[in-house]
Amino acid sequence: MSVVERQEWDVVVVGAGGAGLRAAIEARERGARTAVICKSLFGKAHTVMAEGGIAAAMANVNEHDNWQVHFRDTLRGGKFLNQWRMSELHAKEAPDRVWELETWGALFDRTKDGRISQRNFGGHEYPRLAHVGDRTGLELIRTLQQKIVSLQQEDHKETGDYESRLKVYQECTVTRVLKDGSRVSGVFAYERETGRFLVLEAPSVVIATGGIGKSFKVTSNSWEYTGDGHALALLAGAPLLNMEFVQFHPTGMVWPPSVKGILVTESVRGDGGVLRNSEGKRFMFDYIPDVFKEKYAESEEEGDRWYEDPDTNRRPPNCSPATRSPAPSTPR
Repeated sequence: MSVVERQEWDVVVVGAGGAGLRAAIEARERGARTAVICKSLFGKAHTVMAEGGIAAAMANVNEHDNWQVHFRDTLRGGKFLNQWRMSELHAKEAPDRVWELETWGALFDRTKDGRISQRNFGGHEYPRLAHVGDRTGLELIRTLQQKIVSLQQEDHKETGDYESRLKVYQECTVTRVLKDGSRVSGVFAYERETGRFLVLEAPSVVIATGGIGKSFKVTSNSWEYTGDGHALALLAGAPLLNMEFVQFHPTGMVWPPSVKGILVTESVRGDGGVLRNSEGKRFMFDYIPDVFKEKYAESEEEGDRWYEDPDTNRRPPNCSPATRSPAPSTPR
C-alpha cells in the first residue's frame, strides 16, 4: 500500500499562475502558512501567454483617462453582463496593482518623461495598457516568482527554513478537494515524477487553475488550460456559473500548420492594425450592435482619425474626473 504523506497548512493555493501566486503572497503576508501546488514547473503558467499589457487607468499617456471611463469601457465590452462590483473594483484598484508590481521589481516600458508607458488596446477609449514590450505576462510571472523567493528568504532568516511559511509543490496534480462534512478541509494530490501521494490539510483552499481554453482544437491557450479547477470545484459540490463565457482571442496564426492558433498580440490592433477578410474588407463595421453604434466610428476614415488624434475627433462623453486618484508625486 502506498504511503500517504500528510501536511498541515493554513491555506492551499491550487495553481501557480498570476492569480495563484498573488493569492499566495497575500495569504503569506497576512500570516497564513501557505502551500502552492502547480501541475507543471514553477513559472510554466498560461499567464506568460499574455503579451499586450495590464489595463489600468493611470493617465500616463492621455490625461483624460480615469477609473470611471475604464469602468464604463469594461461594462460596455461585457455587454453589461459583467458583475458590476467586480468591474468597479478592477477599474479602481488596477493602478495600485501595477505600481505594486513595479515596487516588486517589474520592469515596465517607460514614456519619454519616465512614467510607465501605456498603449492602446481593443475596447479601451484611451491608451491604458501598462506593458513590457510584448511579453508582459512573462514579466508578471517573473516578478511574482521573485516575490515568492524573497518571502522565503525572509522566513529563512527568522526560522532557518525557507519553506516554513510558504512552499511550492511543483509537478503535482490535485485530484480532489477534501471535505469534512460540508466544510473544505484540504486537497489530495500526487507527485507525478514519483507517484507519491500527498494530503495537504487546510481550512482554506484557493482554486486558481485558469480556464478551459485547451478544450478547443485551435486555440491560443497553452496546454495547462484543461479545466482542472472546474472539475475539482464541481466534484466538491460547488456550482459552476457562466460556463458559456469562454475567452478566445480574435487574432492568431493560421500558417504554417505548426503554429496554427498561436496568438498574434492584440497590441498589433492597438497600434493601428485592422482586421480584414479574404476580400480585403474591414468587416467588423458590420457587426456593431445597434445599441453601441453611436459610440463607434461610422467609417474607415473616421476610425483612422480616432487612432491618429483621439482628442480632437468624435468620442463618447468623458466621465467626470472628480473622484480620480491623484497622480503619484514621482514618475511611475
